[in-house]
Amino acid sequence: MISLAAPWALILLPLPLVVWWLVPPHRQRVPALRFPFFRRIVEAAGAAPRAGAVVMTRSRLQMAASSLVWLLIVLALARPERVGAPVEITRAARDVVLAIDISGSMDTRDFATPDGGPKQRLAAVRDVVRGFVEQREGDRMALIVFGTKAYVQAPLTEDLRTITDLLDHTEVGMAGPHTALGDAIGLAIRTFEASDVKERLLILLSDGTDTGSRMSPVNAAAIAASRGVEIHTIAVGDPDATGEGRVDTAALKAIAERTGGAAFFAGDEAGLEDVYARIDELAPREMETLSYRPRQSLAYLALLAAALVGTLTVLGLHLGARRRDARAVPVRRPA
Repeated sequence: MISLAAPWALILLPLPLVVWWLVPPHRQRVPALRFPFFRRIVEAAGAAPRAGAVVMTRSRLQMAASSLVWLLIVLALARPERVGAPVEITRAARDVVLAIDISGSMDTRDFATPDGGPKQRLAAVRDVVRGFVEQREGDRMALIVFGTKAYVQAPLTEDLRTITDLLDHTEVGMAGPHTALGDAIGLAIRTFEASDVKERLLILLSDGTDTGSRMSPVNAAAIAASRGVEIHTIAVGDPDATGEGRVDTAALKAIAERTGGAAFFAGDEAGLEDVYARIDELAPREMETLSYRPRQSLAYLALLAAALVGTLTVLGLHLGARRRDARAVPVRRPA
């Protein structure tokens, strides 16, 4: 389908006729010859002398070409364009950040697999998170890992394969042996600054107690809530342990409650899978559909046509003038 982006430009079409009717002809003084006996000639001819003017006339070719060129120029100003079929793009209306604890305690092999065997905590988390990420097709996700320090492994992206690949190459202790929950939440808040969607979800997984954050996790959660970030926390450690290896379920629950999220505890691999399923139920994915029609400008075709018509007209007039001049040259016959 062809449409005009600026149809109002068509009001310029009658402009040459308006100028023709309203603007007086251009007058130009030219030198002239004076005859001593001019009055006698005029009297003999029976004419009355007066101021004169020569009105230049144009051929039909000139009038037709100039009209066509003006029509094409105005058409180009109206910006004709080819409108394609509607294209719909569906994208998630929510961004998700995964914050995974990789402190030294995540190397503990107390995670029970479905067959009853022990498994490293981080390995179990990786296996379950991989399936969770693969089901987020269309979402934008980011990955943060934290220990003594928090680091962004992947910013918000729709390339979910990159998220799983980076998580697979993450090892225990890469970010330090301790646990900095508050720093991880603060880094997630800064990561969400690149997001323009309203719904922002942070999934925070930890197996330890905050030991070295510059800001307390609860205060960081309050800031997250003011920025529209909802936090779901997952505890995977041993609540009955002592020291840094003990998971602080009370702190994780307070973090989630500050932001309107939920706190979960996963004691084995099956429980962790159930946690992610429950997170999907609590925060179902919302989609938004954007529709647009691709447009291709065709104004350049009208301008090319105007230039071609003008060039051919000038060339035709030039050749016609040369032919007339050739006919006007007298031919001398030999004596």
